[in-house]
Amino acid sequence: MERRTFLKVGAITGGTLLVPVFGHAIAAEELLNPMAVQFKKSLADAAMNAATRAGASYCDVRIGRYLNQFITTRDLNVENIVNTESSGVGVRVLANGAYGFVSTNVMTLDSVAEAARQAVAIAKANARLQAEPVRLAPVRGVGEVAWATPFKKDWRTVPIKDKAEMLIAANKAGMDAGASFMQSTLFQVNQQKYFASTDGSYIDQDVHRLWSPFTATAVDKASGKFRTRQGLSSPAGMGYEFFDAKAQHKIRAPGGVTTLYKDGYDLIEDARAAGKQAREKLGAKTVEPGKYDLVLSPEHLFLTIHESVGHATELDRVLGYEANYAGTSFATLDKWQSKKFKYGSDIVNFVADKTAPGALATVGYDDEGVQCKRWDIIKDGVLVNYQATRDQAHIIGEKESHGCSYADSWSSVQFQRMPNVSLQAGKKQLTPDEMVKDVKKGIYIAGRGSFSIDQQRYNFQFGGQLYYEIKDGKITQPLEDVAYQSNTQEFWNACSAMCDERDWRMGGSFFDGKGQPSQVSAVSHGSSTTRFNGVNVINTARKIG
Repeated sequence: MERRTFLKVGAITGGTLLVPVFGHAIAAEELLNPMAVQFKKSLADAAMNAATRAGASYCDVRIGRYLNQFITTRDLNVENIVNTESSGVGVRVLANGAYGFVSTNVMTLDSVAEAARQAVAIAKANARLQAEPVRLAPVRGVGEVAWATPFKKDWRTVPIKDKAEMLIAANKAGMDAGASFMQSTLFQVNQQKYFASTDGSYIDQDVHRLWSPFTATAVDKASGKFRTRQGLSSPAGMGYEFFDAKAQHKIRAPGGVTTLYKDGYDLIEDARAAGKQAREKLGAKTVEPGKYDLVLSPEHLFLTIHESVGHATELDRVLGYEANYAGTSFATLDKWQSKKFKYGSDIVNFVADKTAPGALATVGYDDEGVQCKRWDIIKDGVLVNYQATRDQAHIIGEKESHGCSYADSWSSVQFQRMPNVSLQAGKKQLTPDEMVKDVKKGIYIAGRGSFSIDQQRYNFQFGGQLYYEIKDGKITQPLEDVAYQSNTQEFWNACSAMCDERDWRMGGSFFDGKGQPSQVSAVSHGSSTTRFNGVNVINTARKIG
């Protein structure tokens, strides 16, 4: 029922993005055909019974049906429409203190029972080489429960014609406003996930996510110079009502330089602004390197949060378990144990939250059957906790898991993945315009851009989509060739102000890579517009030396 393919599903950032799509192509109407809950329960029972009889002390079973629809367009043409499905069963066991995992796409009682027996055999073989037995934090079984992403409009029921017309209308709006070329994509995901364990849980979840990235490109034909502006939308864990943007969804950036969105998105309006702004960037002033106060939009800051806080506080990175893939973490256990390590200034508070409405990592239960929750990571600038799974909780003195286990497919073993990690809004009323008024020499940045961070999540460089000079409390003109450099501790200790809850909103990533073999997960990061004082800015167009 599955074959792995890699489909080119659209150009997003200066070239074609190769997105892994796991599954086989299906007709659009097949997206709505559910798998019976009783059938999934019978498969899970067969696997757990077989594992127990073979000597497992614990067993969990994940039965997944993963549905995707991707629509890609270029200018006024539809390039590709793809519907995929992937279904199967993953069985994880604990035997003699070690893990074993086997998956199968043959969904029969005999097949899943045999997979369970193989998983036990693997666990027993692993146990011979394992120095210390796995310790699972306790989880109370919840019986038969269900959870679903709250939504008003199911993307699977919206005609493809309507979706394609929306993308083409956005492309046309961008080209009419100044773009030479437009590329747009609509990603739509439905994960139907069934989890059962010998702890006594049978959890049925229906997860929905969508995202509509685009790129506007403006070309100066005389010089051959070109500039791009990507969309400012964020992926969302909600239904197709995401595109029914109304007036209350709109937020004006400082100085009215563009329109931003909260809990909704007007794709066509953003595309129109992108076409105009991509053309303006051709004549923008190049930045003078130096120290600036930065005013960072949530649509930009989410990526800095993701790389310098989200990944840095993953406990497996802290412990060195993830060293081969994008490094470890500077936020080592001794810093947490000191209870006084200043990760940021006193106003910096980060919360991990897998219950936040509309966020990408939000589910009812993680892939170990742990009910999701919210907890502090950084409080008043001090590192106070990490992100942990059942087998990590005891390492940091926790009595229960944080609910951070996730696998991107039924065929992949679950492991520690990032929850939604967000910077809390300022406690005092402050708007972005009011924040800008206090800046003598600064830059306002919106949208995600290029980034680079070292293997310990410490030294970094970030760019964006839009840059505007702030001079004597006013936004004066657009800038180009901007990137800021800092290290994680220096940067977050330079945080001097943040706007209040009215401005707070989430950005996010659909394709956060981790693990070997690699898996991807979706995660959101929220903040309000935030100011950082005296940050080093470089000119990315100037040669060094």
